[in-house]
Amino acid sequence: MIWTIIGILLLAWIIGFLFEVAGGLIHILLVIALVVFIAKMIRN
Repeated sequence: MIWTIIGILLLAWIIGFLFEVAGGLIHILLVIALVVFIAKMIRN
C-alpha cells in the first residue's frame, strides 16, 4: 500500500516538474510521504 502511494506521488512530482502543475503542493505531499515512510520503517 505504501509503495503504491509513494509511486503515485513520485509520478505526480515528475509531472509537476514537467508541466508546472500544482506548484509547491506536490513537493509538500512528497516530503510528507517520505517522512511517513521513514517513520514506518523505523517502527518495524
